[in-house]
Amino acid sequence: MAVPDPPRRNEPGTDRAGTDRPGPDRAGAGPALAAWTPTRAFGRAVMFIGILLLTGLFTRRPDLVVIAAPFAVGAAAGLWHRPRTIPRVRLSAGDAASLEGAEITSAIDVDNADPVRYDLVVARLEAHWSLRLRHGERPYATAVEPGASAGIDLVGRSVRWGRYPLGPVVAHAVAADGLLVSPPGFAPALAVRVYPQVENFRADEAMPRAAGMIGFHRSRRPGEGGELAGVRVFSPGDRLRRVDWRVSLRTRQLHVAATLSERDAEVVVLLDLLYEAGVSTGIFGDRSVLDVTVRAAAGIGDHYLHHGDRVSFVEYGWQGRRLRASSGHRHYLTLMEWLLDVRAAEDGREPPGTAFGAHLGSADALTIVLTPLISTKSAAMLARLARGGRFVVAVDTMPPDLIASLSGPRRGEQPTAIQNWTRSGEFTSSAARLWRLERENHIDALREHGVPVVAWAGAGSLDEVLRQVTRVSSGPRGVPR
Repeated sequence: MAVPDPPRRNEPGTDRAGTDRPGPDRAGAGPALAAWTPTRAFGRAVMFIGILLLTGLFTRRPDLVVIAAPFAVGAAAGLWHRPRTIPRVRLSAGDAASLEGAEITSAIDVDNADPVRYDLVVARLEAHWSLRLRHGERPYATAVEPGASAGIDLVGRSVRWGRYPLGPVVAHAVAADGLLVSPPGFAPALAVRVYPQVENFRADEAMPRAAGMIGFHRSRRPGEGGELAGVRVFSPGDRLRRVDWRVSLRTRQLHVAATLSERDAEVVVLLDLLYEAGVSTGIFGDRSVLDVTVRAAAGIGDHYLHHGDRVSFVEYGWQGRRLRASSGHRHYLTLMEWLLDVRAAEDGREPPGTAFGAHLGSADALTIVLTPLISTKSAAMLARLARGGRFVVAVDTMPPDLIASLSGPRRGEQPTAIQNWTRSGEFTSSAARLWRLERENHIDALREHGVPVVAWAGAGSLDEVLRQVTRVSSGPRGVPR
């Protein structure tokens, strides 16, 4: 999925990439002349010529002067045909938005507005590690003819979701047979958006309480739908196409098939961002807690929006951002943009107690909490939601390989980098096992209090839990005395 950028209006004096256009001629580039500086080759040439001339002068050897003459003439000719403008650099991207694992294309264009040839142009591009270009951050070299432009095509892959800068680009030109080097030509960075890969996710049509008027979920209210609720006696207003002729002929009384209406539902996806754990190496490598959280949120949102439900997103973290409930393809694009700015707090700071309020939707909304359950604050938050009468499902986003690595290597296995860090770094493997046991106790306590906890496993991982929540919601609700 790629979302094109809105068209940008070119400002006066800039091209489509936002950099200055090349200068018109040599006459208007006077200040750039003084900016060109001699290279080390120029210093060596002057020193070599001077040594030959002085040696020939003091030793009265004209042959040394004859030897130095071609070098002096060549250096003088190179300096006479020197450039007067600096290279103009432009950076462009094929698409400013891409998916994790997709190919990205960009190009560096170097313009030479001078009638003198650039013998060599060396350009260096800075890029975030998530934008893995084929040649990395190594410099690119090319020659540029007078009044021409040279293009350098860059191809790579985006391996992790987020917003990243591509650039800036700095280019130096060498001219006059390598005797002069230009000041740097500069191209500003481009903003590249990498959307999270949508995890394969599906859930059955069970929904605790479908509240809308139309949708795909079965409700307990009679109406026009495809789910059979039973057979009842015909009453005025029933449609003839609903008549059950078999029952009517057998009972000698007109009967109709009653159906349940199909409604949409409201889904609240709550992202626990108190802490981050693990090291992310991209879509093809190790996953961190945020990677699992963001990709699972994208998959859940895509599934329920595809079924016409209303989906809202809420952060449980230091920012406390919220995305209002809505439906449709436009809302899907909005939530994908919203997920790009997900960040975890470094100190586990909670939002204010009144941060949620009515933003968690109605009491009948299904609340899916994506949490790694690292801290007791997360368990307390889930308990508060359950005590408030909400239908809560906790999804464990802690990567299984990360939990296993904290317990140390098995017998005969080599320890991983994380296991080495846990043994000799901030805490020992014994403390890690104690933390793991405490975490399992919190999960068991939540289940005893009616909060189902299920590990995220992609497609179908929430089916059984949603069916249990639906059965509980269909029973009578207790009334406090």
